[in-house]
Amino acid sequence: MNASEVEGCIDEFGTDIYRFCLKLCVDKTDAEDLYQQTFLKALEAEWTLDWEKNPKALFFSLAYNLWKSDRRKQARRNSIAPCSNYDNETEMVLYSEENIEEGYIQKELIEEIHQIIQTLPEKFQVPLILFYLSDCSIEQIATIIKKPPGTVKSRLFKGRSLIKKRLEDAGYER
Repeated sequence: MNASEVEGCIDEFGTDIYRFCLKLCVDKTDAEDLYQQTFLKALEAEWTLDWEKNPKALFFSLAYNLWKSDRRKQARRNSIAPCSNYDNETEMVLYSEENIEEGYIQKELIEEIHQIIQTLPEKFQVPLILFYLSDCSIEQIATIIKKPPGTVKSRLFKGRSLIKKRLEDAGYER
């Protein structure tokens, strides 16, 4: 893949890839590193880009695999010499509404859902992020995580059920 093809991909769906990296990593600096690694890896690879075979899914898959590899590496390192991260900044989504109380409740609910998603097992977390935050289709998610579409659907259903149950346990009702 040459530089002009990678540049075209960045222009075409770079923001979607960045948003996906941000949701996976939670930390902005880690997300930026993952984003850069994804496109650097694509530039280093000797692939031929076929625009008719959904290159967006290729980049999502590449970012996901790099993130997963980095998590494994960090787990190995933490088992040898544990360290802690004191910077717990998370992305916060704010809605501007006229009623301050409703706006605060909505913000609190979004934060709670975000925390629940981050505590879900990876097999539920990644499809939920891809489907709801990156607007990927079930077929694209299946390609990215290398699972059949039926598995993706069941993981989305189970993930939504877990989120609903945890919200109800926390006192949120419809």
